[in-house]
Amino acid sequence: MYVAVKGGERAIGNAHAWLAESRRGDPALPELSTAQIRAKLALATARVMAEGSLYDPDLAALAIKQARGDLIEAIFLIRAYRTTLPRFGHSRPVETARMACIRRISAIFKDVPGGQILGPTFDYTHRLLEFRLLAEGDTPPAPEAQPLAPECPHVTGFLGREGLIQTEPAGEARPPDLTRAPLELPAERALRLQALARGDEGFLLGLAYSTQRGYGRNHPFVGELRVGMVAVVLDIPELGFAVEIAEIELTECETVNQFTGSKTEPAQFTRGYGLAFGHAERKAIAMALVDRALRWRELGEEDTGAPAQHEEFVLSHCDNIQASGFVEHIKLPHYVDFQSELELVRRLRRDAAAGSEAAAE
Repeated sequence: MYVAVKGGERAIGNAHAWLAESRRGDPALPELSTAQIRAKLALATARVMAEGSLYDPDLAALAIKQARGDLIEAIFLIRAYRTTLPRFGHSRPVETARMACIRRISAIFKDVPGGQILGPTFDYTHRLLEFRLLAEGDTPPAPEAQPLAPECPHVTGFLGREGLIQTEPAGEARPPDLTRAPLELPAERALRLQALARGDEGFLLGLAYSTQRGYGRNHPFVGELRVGMVAVVLDIPELGFAVEIAEIELTECETVNQFTGSKTEPAQFTRGYGLAFGHAERKAIAMALVDRALRWRELGEEDTGAPAQHEEFVLSHCDNIQASGFVEHIKLPHYVDFQSELELVRRLRRDAAAGSEAAAE
């Protein structure tokens, strides 16, 4: 049992008050609003939604504000709130081929139907600090608003017409839901993709990088990366037809990987797949690389022993809420555990000293 500490409740209350004061910051400055966070920290908001498994930019912005910018803490808040929400039904699979793209690029074809759409990206910036942003209200002039691009077919579809890329088998009509049932291993691909979609971006990024450096022999091309709005459609049993209930922003990535073929299949390309809420390119690409690395068994490839190929390792450690909880719990009271280990070390030292004295005699 833990040793009781007098005044603990009062101390915790004071810590909460101090946290609230720190979160507010300098009272001489205007308070940061959730609307500002949603509009101006859109990429942070997208990460919180993706790894929190809840698409709601307003709640994600609130969680970021409450967490003082700690995104993992904000994701924790969103996950906790999500468990309180009722579930009314399951939407149809979103049709990303009908996405209204604000960004759409392919690294394998220069000219694709619909065109390359650079969109808002850091890819071509010089990574130099823009000190003019320090001047309040000094913002560069915005270009005229452009309409979203029309529907664009998937680039990998062009390879599919020639049989040059593996045809993906149709999945279950309703795959298992990782948020309602515990993860079981080995996991089918649909379940793996759910875990990766909720996984920590940094963890997946490190694993993806490792595959490109030879730990998994996975150096793909980005077949297509697209960001845009898609419709969410829900079947309404009482009405007998489907209704569009919302539009959400998604980022989708399909990678193209070489595959030498087998006794039953000719040489062709295979895919890695990533999908995330909001504008989240790094997450979607990393997810696609790790997804492809985990497919080694079903594709009949060699197990190189690389971390990214180890399903249990990847899926058991990619969740940042579980990871942060287990890592950070060690800062909480462990008085009894430490006292027992302290007594053990003292006893071992006494026994060793006694043995040394006996040997000397």
